[in-house]
Amino acid sequence: MSEIKVPELAESIVEGTIATWLKQVGDTVQAGEAVAELETDKVNVEVVANEAGVLQEILKQAGETVQVGETIAILGAGAPAGEGAPAAAPASEPAPAPQTASANAEQVPGQEGPKYQPPLAAPAPQADGGQALATPAARRLAKERGLDLTAVPSRDPAGRITAGDVAAAGQATFAPAPAARPSAPAAASAPATPAPFGDKRVERVPMSRRRQTIAKRLVEVQHTAAMLTTFNEVDMTAIMDVRKRRKDMFKEQHGVGLGFMSFFTKAVVGALKAFPLLNAEIQGTELVVKHYYDIGIAVSTEGGLVVPVVREADRLTFAEIEQEIARLAKKARDNKLSLEDLQGGTFTITNGGVFGSLFSTPILNGPQVGILGMHGIKERPVAVNGQVEIRPMMYLALSYDHRIVDGAEAVQFLGRIKQMIEDPETLLLEG
Repeated sequence: MSEIKVPELAESIVEGTIATWLKQVGDTVQAGEAVAELETDKVNVEVVANEAGVLQEILKQAGETVQVGETIAILGAGAPAGEGAPAAAPASEPAPAPQTASANAEQVPGQEGPKYQPPLAAPAPQADGGQALATPAARRLAKERGLDLTAVPSRDPAGRITAGDVAAAGQATFAPAPAARPSAPAAASAPATPAPFGDKRVERVPMSRRRQTIAKRLVEVQHTAAMLTTFNEVDMTAIMDVRKRRKDMFKEQHGVGLGFMSFFTKAVVGALKAFPLLNAEIQGTELVVKHYYDIGIAVSTEGGLVVPVVREADRLTFAEIEQEIARLAKKARDNKLSLEDLQGGTFTITNGGVFGSLFSTPILNGPQVGILGMHGIKERPVAVNGQVEIRPMMYLALSYDHRIVDGAEAVQFLGRIKQMIEDPETLLLEG
């Protein structure tokens, strides 16, 4: 017998939440194989078994908070606790009558009769915490169909719910219900409990640990920083012309597209060199001014917004920046980011334009003191040398911590970015 424990995570992370069990009681586990996925404040990590065996017992269910070093499961060499070869029936007792094939057969969705016949089994037993024992496929199907697993009967002798059980229960949900008998007068006199939100249909979904952390940090930064936002607009004509002329050759040479983020990353680095207080943070009564440029790039994922960091952006070429952004974005969407990918950024860029945003006020990514918000590109009439022309324009927003950065400095910082984007040659000299 051996214990499976929560591994050491990072210096600042001491607990997490069981996101899902990848193995179930009775499953064979190989040494080094992942048995569960743990959600922390920043990333998801896999909990692996240090040796081979059979998963005997799960001590912590999905959704429970666990501490680093805490035992979450028991691994053994034999069958799970409480299971084994079935004992022979005593000679004095009659053998149980065989069940009919229709009761044991796995039902296939779409082939059931007009009415659902419940299996010859009670609802599946529940693990500690009220969560039903079910296969991963069953959990996915139940989520898709909006079914409560604890109410789904199981035909598995071990009590585990299968996808077939869920499919059969789904048919029962939509089968016509028998006509209800008139209620007794005494029942009618009982006071009715008012439904919350009137008669509206509502769904209560627990917030993931990451979403809770995002919410907490966004509120904290607005309580701990004197945040202001300044705005400007930039003419994207020159950048779009460069991309149009170079994109095919760039993609052929470097295997990645030439996007806007590399231009803006270079422009941010150039502006940070000119206005270093936007690359600083407050620690106690001191300002820590950083002379390196690790730029965070906000990426939207299914689990929430994450900000992986492009290291030493000032030393990277346009192609290297695009490749690194593509690599980090893929890791983020595949839920493969490490803690190192997310730590130590000095300034953040977020691009709401990819979702159609025209104008917004980004919130600081503390303890950083500056964040640049990009937005959608829209053709608008603008004055150019005394003439009205239609140009592709983008609004820019710079949120900053007024405790460190004065308004004049923030306006000049954003103006420097505008200047470099509208004259891309300067990016080669200053970015």
